[in-house]
Amino acid sequence: MDRKDDAMSGPLTIDTHLHMYSSREEGQWWKGGYEIWEYGERDGVQFSTGTGTLTETVAALDRGGFAHGVVMNLFSADLFRDQYESALPREMGVPERARALAEFDATIAERYVAVNRWLMETLTDAPAISGFVAMDPWALSPQRNVEHLREMAERGARGVKLHPVVQKFEANDPRMHPVYRACIDMGLTVLSHTGPARGGEPFAEIQAFAPMLAEFPDLTVVLAHLGGGKWRETLAVAQSFPNAAFDLCEIIEWAGAPNAPTAEELATLIRDIGPERVVLGSDYPWYEPAHTAELVLSLPVLSPSEKNAILGENAARILRLPI
Repeated sequence: MDRKDDAMSGPLTIDTHLHMYSSREEGQWWKGGYEIWEYGERDGVQFSTGTGTLTETVAALDRGGFAHGVVMNLFSADLFRDQYESALPREMGVPERARALAEFDATIAERYVAVNRWLMETLTDAPAISGFVAMDPWALSPQRNVEHLREMAERGARGVKLHPVVQKFEANDPRMHPVYRACIDMGLTVLSHTGPARGGEPFAEIQAFAPMLAEFPDLTVVLAHLGGGKWRETLAVAQSFPNAAFDLCEIIEWAGAPNAPTAEELATLIRDIGPERVVLGSDYPWYEPAHTAELVLSLPVLSPSEKNAILGENAARILRLPI
């Protein structure tokens, strides 16, 4: 089915925020270790049972009738080290464990490059899924990061994923400036996690992106989660920086929680930002793409045409996806 035929059967639907893992065990480890705390407690949140393998990801998109998906690669030296250590044999002695971890630390740059190459190689057999590669200013020098990014773009990468909280850097870190300039030159998008950190660090609070947005007005930037637990500050940033776009993943699943907006508050925020600047993301395998789409369609305040744009047309335009 081509895009024209798909459009005739319903609105274009694109999930702009997926995560994928090489095995069920890897996906289970990442899901088990990622605590969602910033919205407070809420009963009834529907979590996916998937673990984010390629087969599961394709099936999840198919269940929701999605025309396209975008996988976001995440790299954090600390978290990858934790994952590596968790897989070491329990009977391994202290000296052997220390040597294994020292070897891991010495090869972190190679592992970072390898995880991005794995994503793009895996997606060669999945034309309906685009890849955003991780960029980490700690893993490589700025120049080597640009060289790596150019290699990934040649392999089909459509953008860059940042998670300033777990990667422990500010979005306007000067080490990232060459990467942002390369993204502008290559027509790539930067998508970043937003939201408070458990320790109070302001790395990804929505206001922390203002210097980066001011410095790079020609950069296509998507701020994920609509600011997360700091969603009340998002509109001011959106009004100050019309070059910024937003995704509604995760926060829409927590609507009604103590520190999350109600469905009406979320819809009003989207309307005030401009529905043409907001895209759908599910954060699969934490949540189901089909359910996130249902929640978009059930939002009050917004018109059917605005909801349809959020479902997919905005993403196709903003992210310049090959569909």
